[in-house]
Amino acid sequence: MQNKNFQIDNSGIDPQTNFSDNPDFQSVLASRRSFLKGSLGAAIATIMGTALVGCSSDTAEPVTGPVGIKPEPAPVLLGFAAIAANRLDDITVPTGYTARAFLPMGTPVSGSYPAYLADGSNTGADMEQQVGAHHDGMHFFPLDARSSNQNSNEGVLVFNHEYLDANVLHPIGPTGLPRPADEVRKEVAAHGVTVAHIKKDAQGQFQLVQGSPLNRRITGATPMDITGPVRGDAKVVTKYSQDGTRTRGTLNNCGNGFTPWGTYLTCEENWAGYFMNADATQPREHRRYGVGSRNGRYYWETADSDADQYQRFNATSLRADATEDYRNEPNTFGWIVEIDPFNPDSVPQKRTALGRFGHEGVIFGPVVEGQPITVYSGDDSTFEYIYKYVSKASYFKATAGGHLLNDGTLYVAKFNADGSGEWLALDINNETLMSKAAAAGVSFDSQADILLNTRLAADIAGATKMDRPEWGAVHPTTGEVYFTLTNNTARKPEQVDAVNPRANNATGHIVRWKENAATSGLSFNWDIFLLAGDVGTTTPGTELTLTADNHMASPDGLCFSANGLLWIQTDMSGSQQGTGPFGNNQMLVADPVTRSIKRFLVGPVDCEVTGLAFTPDLKTMFVNIQHPGDRSTPNQFTSNWPANDGSSRPRSATVIVTKDDGGVIGS
Repeated sequence: MQNKNFQIDNSGIDPQTNFSDNPDFQSVLASRRSFLKGSLGAAIATIMGTALVGCSSDTAEPVTGPVGIKPEPAPVLLGFAAIAANRLDDITVPTGYTARAFLPMGTPVSGSYPAYLADGSNTGADMEQQVGAHHDGMHFFPLDARSSNQNSNEGVLVFNHEYLDANVLHPIGPTGLPRPADEVRKEVAAHGVTVAHIKKDAQGQFQLVQGSPLNRRITGATPMDITGPVRGDAKVVTKYSQDGTRTRGTLNNCGNGFTPWGTYLTCEENWAGYFMNADATQPREHRRYGVGSRNGRYYWETADSDADQYQRFNATSLRADATEDYRNEPNTFGWIVEIDPFNPDSVPQKRTALGRFGHEGVIFGPVVEGQPITVYSGDDSTFEYIYKYVSKASYFKATAGGHLLNDGTLYVAKFNADGSGEWLALDINNETLMSKAAAAGVSFDSQADILLNTRLAADIAGATKMDRPEWGAVHPTTGEVYFTLTNNTARKPEQVDAVNPRANNATGHIVRWKENAATSGLSFNWDIFLLAGDVGTTTPGTELTLTADNHMASPDGLCFSANGLLWIQTDMSGSQQGTGPFGNNQMLVADPVTRSIKRFLVGPVDCEVTGLAFTPDLKTMFVNIQHPGDRSTPNQFTSNWPANDGSSRPRSATVIVTKDDGGVIGS
């Protein structure tokens, strides 16, 4: 008999788990108290001197602050009229632009091409061959991506599927406990990644290339390799892989990245909520990441058949060792996964050297022939950290590949109150880290152990607790790094610090830094690029005051286009989105030199605007619209996008934006 008295968590958000004593700037407490005594603007002006960058016109020389960033002025773009915030159940773009929905959830991409059924009755087997749910991070690879002459008319669009809304995915929502196995199979398949070969037709419109061998789905059940220092470690030995070299699936695929050698990186963010562990004492590999003790987010562990496939989400120790139960399954998640979009037979690779946490995105610093690569990633959870990976081997275009992501040093960021910063090595050979661990009564027995417990190692190192670090972006010419800090309403006044300057930070901000070459990249200088908020919010030390053309909250997605414009996407939720002053979630574009910002796109009701990609000629933009109508109950939909017919189920989808005159997006 089924029990319907249960609640599936559709938020996709894991709980706060960082209750360490980490700095909150304890090491610079006197500076912080001085910072809090005066006005915020005076304090930051004192700390930073002037803004990092600024110029009065397109031809003026940049005014450089103490960090010495000298960005090239962006081209004369931003020529469109900013659109107004609104609550329409549609896509709004500026006059002179057109937006159309593309590849919505359920679109058949492979195999026997099962058609999408509007009543939600597609099976789990169908979903394994269809576009998944909740589109997120994305990249367009020209079909000739590995050559120097790239085509903007044909390529492979690769995009993530973060989580799902069971009330929309199934005909009448989830039907109770135990979960029917095919409902669970469908939900597992709705996660992961879609790889879609697309090409412009005779009318210049991108279409899916039907029957292309490049089209494929990667899901929460796809076999994958574990690579890097954690490969073969006892803590990733499972019933499925008794030598600790393989695992099944990728989950909660949020932000993304792409490599200089033409592969796609997908990030496992709030993966811990999919598991449960009812042991009286959970191992730190579970506890510090928020694995629940009663049930997983979607109760997959209760599936009424296919026990091995779905009971793996119950990580309770039920047997004598890990080869007989699923206790180590959560340890095979929380990684960045590399996918080759041009080889449908390739096996996705979990790159463990980049650390295990709630990866929101992954971005490469400037790539220089003969030098190591640098990779940045944020941990999207309350009071978590920002990380950097530096490869041991140097980059050479002729031989570059995934091996560069298997051996290197992982660092975590410490932001000092004077505008400087340090990268702290999370390395078993770092004597300072090992000494701090010993003093805290914590031991690590290998580099694999540190990487499996990245958050704990960062706690011990003394990293700065941030306001939910999400996406990052690197300026294409200056190399300066920008990161969104989406929000943190848990920050109390006594926890305010220079880089997280607001208590109860409901609207978030954007921080940026420049690496210090003189210290071989072990230090940096930073400032705050933007404080988000309502009309009238001012970013201290700058002339930026938000207006009706650009007020925003909860900046999340972040991307530079090749012409140096910074695209900012928002992820408001709850009352902030439903009744606040900001309207629906949106996308804005900024000139980082002048700090001119305009609202470019507003999404439909209840959606998140996330994921962004361009064709090489910058004349086609791909934007993802996630969870429209996410307050829907079964057959009571708060949005009908993209059908816009007043009755259809809302479906996440990609949006293709073009300029009516065929020009560059943003001009």
